[in-house]
Amino acid sequence: MDYLELGKIIRELRQQKKISQQQMADHLAMSRTTINAFELGRSGDVGLRKVMKMLDYLGYEVSIREKSPFPTFEELRDGH
Repeated sequence: MDYLELGKIIRELRQQKKISQQQMADHLAMSRTTINAFELGRSGDVGLRKVMKMLDYLGYEVSIREKSPFPTFEELRDGH
């Protein structure tokens, strides 16, 4: 997964929770333009710490697993 795909996922999660970019920015002490650029894949300078803060705010976390050519059960279930 690259930052472009991760930005799209964060946008979808935020929209599902009906949270605006401005609300998220205010709660995370980030600019709305940073969140917007990340969601659109236009900002390569967003560090991992900010990405983790966004995911945490939305109730998700980063997980590391061994790379496999086979999808996980969760990926199959979620249609990824």
